[in-house]
Amino acid sequence: MKKYVGIFLIAVMGGFVSLGLYKAFEKKHTIYYPKPEGIPVRQVALYGPGEPGTFPDFETAASVSVHAVVHIKSEFQKKSLVYDDFFQFFNFGNPSPREYISPYSAMGSGVIVSADGYIVTNNHVVQDAVNVTVTLNDKRVYKAKIVGTDPSTDLALIRIEESNLPFLAYGNSDEVKIGEWVLAVGNPFNLTSTVTAGIVSAKARDINILGSKGAVESFIQTDAAINPGNSGGALVNTRGELIGINAAIASGTGYYTGYSFAIPVNIVKKVVDDFTKYGKIQRAYLGVYYSEIDDQFAKDNGLNSLTGVYVNEVVFGGAAEKAGIQKGDIITGIQNKPVNGKSELMEIVSQLSPGDVVSVTIIRDGKQIELPVRMIDENSTNVASVDAGKLQLFGATFELLSDKEKSKYGLSSGFKITRIEPGKFSDAGIKPGFILVNVDRQRINSTRELKDALTGKDGGVLVEGLYPNGMRAYYGLGL
Repeated sequence: MKKYVGIFLIAVMGGFVSLGLYKAFEKKHTIYYPKPEGIPVRQVALYGPGEPGTFPDFETAASVSVHAVVHIKSEFQKKSLVYDDFFQFFNFGNPSPREYISPYSAMGSGVIVSADGYIVTNNHVVQDAVNVTVTLNDKRVYKAKIVGTDPSTDLALIRIEESNLPFLAYGNSDEVKIGEWVLAVGNPFNLTSTVTAGIVSAKARDINILGSKGAVESFIQTDAAINPGNSGGALVNTRGELIGINAAIASGTGYYTGYSFAIPVNIVKKVVDDFTKYGKIQRAYLGVYYSEIDDQFAKDNGLNSLTGVYVNEVVFGGAAEKAGIQKGDIITGIQNKPVNGKSELMEIVSQLSPGDVVSVTIIRDGKQIELPVRMIDENSTNVASVDAGKLQLFGATFELLSDKEKSKYGLSSGFKITRIEPGKFSDAGIKPGFILVNVDRQRINSTRELKDALTGKDGGVLVEGLYPNGMRAYYGLGL
């Protein structure tokens, strides 16, 4: 027994000695992660405004904002026709229906922008409302008057009779940076005085939500959470300055899923000033039709750069034409602000007023040119000759029918409306594609006759024509 135990102990000791010798002479391996060539590496810290090493202070901005953001309740009336019984619908008995009014209401937010009760909100919050009620953060309730609405920017101005109200100071949306911290303040789901935080995700964003021609869409995109009820509320920076009015979310469900959009405050200031001074919007008009430049457009048109917007047509009598801007020019800036797309151009122009003189930077034949442009009122350009056989009048662009089109519609002459902008023709309900044949029962055969028939008159004219589907139409055009 002693013999076997001795052998076992000797074997165990031999194993330990072997293991020790192996570890002593084993080659050491080091795991090394090489740094990619050309990519600088440094430690990063998230600092907010103030001393390095501190995080953003939202408390001050929130405490200032909640007192200047209000809850808005808008009451509407939906009118519908109701028949007393089934037979009336088919004209058996009395065919006259009764008018039925069904009331409904909607909730939103607003921002006090002056101590004497002016409040800015979204147009879609109060448009067509029969009653508007405002509740302040301290629970005081007021009836509000609608001062003005502007569907093209989705902004509206209302007012309550009060003084010494807390209000938000304007910031400068041109100075807002992507990545900057912001707060959204409003009343989602009737949860009053709700504050959420996020960063600016993008600027000059066009999401095609307003839907009308001439609409100004150049939103500030953020990831601060907003929901139904936030419309018309404030987007503020960390200093508590108003930099935007929250207006929309991008969502497949109607609720917040990551992206929200605010109207830049520089547009808001212009709308508020116009309503308080003039009672209506004073819209500046540049007078160009243009295209955004992408890679394919640049290749098709032989352009060397993707910067700016390409001028397709210049409206005769418009601000651009008077300043010397030509078809084929590329607009790259206005007032030293870069223009790289439709949203940026419209945002800048929407902040201008008729009579303002601005410097417009263009590229022509590869050379940069600065031109002074005096903006005009959008309603002052009555006639604009674009090309032979083409006219623009009161916001409508007409093209003389080709021989093939004349044969197709059985006409000896006529003008097809190819484009409708805000103006007298759109106000009359005329749609693109309409073929104008007669004015005041007189056949129109040339661009000169069309110009003479529609200008220099007071009152109104009768416009006759047809649509491509053959439907004839008559419109009274107020001049």
